[in-house]
Amino acid sequence: MLNKKLETRINQQIHHELYSAYLYLSMAAYCEAENLPGFANWMRKQSEEEVEHAMKFFAFVNARGGRVILEAISQPPADFGTPLEVFEAVLAHEQKVTALIHELYALALAENDYATQVELHWFIEEQVEEEENAGAIVEQLRMVGDHKNVLLMLDRQLAGR
Repeated sequence: MLNKKLETRINQQIHHELYSAYLYLSMAAYCEAENLPGFANWMRKQSEEEVEHAMKFFAFVNARGGRVILEAISQPPADFGTPLEVFEAVLAHEQKVTALIHELYALALAENDYATQVELHWFIEEQVEEEENAGAIVEQLRMVGDHKNVLLMLDRQLAGR
């Protein structure tokens, strides 16, 4: 049985994951408007992944006899600046999510909830991957600078995700 502290905190994490999906969808819309369809594709895929994360938590709460309570999702920003600024925002957001997962893991440790600790291992590993991927794109965009031809090549590369 999932205790109430963890149930509440995991419900908050579901909210964060769904907000992440909404944020990345907004970024996709922005990239489309900026004529960067590859960047937009990357963001749409990222949005889908965040919904999967939320549903993984959703299923876990239910499997542990808890109750999922959904909260309203705030409107994300609509404008994000340059492609570099977009991906710097992605990286910063993923770092925030990592911190939230770590806080949740610390609570599971404090509550001696071994099942939640095991479940969170997947999310901890996933966040390492998320930060690595976003960080790599940030570094590529920094190298590209104002070279539009290289930016278009990177856009094509991101379309393949």
